[in-house]
Amino acid sequence: MADQAFVTLATNDSYAKGAMVLGQSLKNHKTSRKLVVMIGPHVSDPSRAVLRRIYDEVRLVDVLDSGDSANLAMLKRPDLGVTFTKLHCWTLTHYSKCVFMDADTLVVSNVDELFDREELSAAPDPGWPDCFNSGVFVFRPSKETHGKLLQFCTEHGSFDGGDQGVLNAYFGDWATTDISKHLPFIYNLSSVALYTYAPAFKQFGSKAKVVHFLGSMKPWSLTFDTTARRVQGDVEGASSHPSFMLEWWLLFATSVLPMMKQEYGDTPFHSGCESSVHLSISQGEDISGAASLSSLERKHKWEQGQADYMGMDSFDNIQKKLDSFLK
Repeated sequence: MADQAFVTLATNDSYAKGAMVLGQSLKNHKTSRKLVVMIGPHVSDPSRAVLRRIYDEVRLVDVLDSGDSANLAMLKRPDLGVTFTKLHCWTLTHYSKCVFMDADTLVVSNVDELFDREELSAAPDPGWPDCFNSGVFVFRPSKETHGKLLQFCTEHGSFDGGDQGVLNAYFGDWATTDISKHLPFIYNLSSVALYTYAPAFKQFGSKAKVVHFLGSMKPWSLTFDTTARRVQGDVEGASSHPSFMLEWWLLFATSVLPMMKQEYGDTPFHSGCESSVHLSISQGEDISGAASLSSLERKHKWEQGQADYMGMDSFDNIQKKLDSFLK
C-alpha cells in the first residue's frame, strides 16, 4: 500500500544505527508498506546514505531552523525540542495512515496488521498501564492535528518532559474510551517489563512481534563479538532477555554493517563489532608481550584505549577478520 508507511526518527548517528536495524527488520519480515525515517541535522552524510538504501524516504526535520509553526512554538517552549521533532510525523500527509516506531525497537515478525487499527492505537506502558507507550503507535497524518498538538505543547507542556506525556494528555481518552485502540503488549514488548513480570513473558513472550529496548542502555551501547556471536557489556541492563539483543546485533553485523563500510569508506566509525580471535601476526613482526595476552586481557586493553594498533589489533587485521566473518 503506497499511501501507508512505517515511520521512525533518528536525531544522531547512534539512533541512526537503531533506525537502520529497525528498517532492515521490517524489510526482512516482508512488510508491504513504505518505510520513512525522519532525521535530525546531526546525522552524518554516510549514515544518511545508509538510511537511503534501507528507507523509501529520508526526511530532514529541524524544528530550530525550519521557520514553520513548530519553530514559532519553540520560542515559547524550547525545553520540548525533541518532542516537537517527533510530532513532525503528523506532517507526512502524503500518507493516509502510518505506524510510528522508535529507533530503539526491533521487529521480530510481520506487523502489517497494525494498519487495521485507528488513531491513536498504542500498547500500555509497563510503568503506568493507564498511559500508552509512545514507542509504537498508529496515527493519521494531518496538518490540523499537527497544529493542535503544537498548540497543546505550548499551553500545557509535557508531564514527563517528552513526547509520551504530550501525546497521552492530548489523546487523554485512550485508557477508557475504545478498547480496540489498545494494542496487545506483544506489539511493544518492553525489555524492562520482562524482569518485573517474568511469568507473563514465559507464557506469551514467544508471540512477541516488536521488542522495545527502553532505558538508557541501548543495543548500540554494547559491543558484539563476531567470532563467538556474543553480545558483550551490560546486556541485562539493556534487556532482560538476551536473545532479543543477540537478534539485534546479528542483524546489524550481517546486513547493516556491510552497507556502513561501503558508505563510510575511509572515514573511521565505531561499529561496535570486534573479534575475540587472536589475529595472525605476519612473520618478522615484534610480538613481544602481545601474543601472550589472554582474550580477557586484550578486552581490558581495548576498554582502556590501549589496543595494539600496530600489531594484532591493526585496522587491516580487524578488517580481514570482519570480511571473513561477513562472507
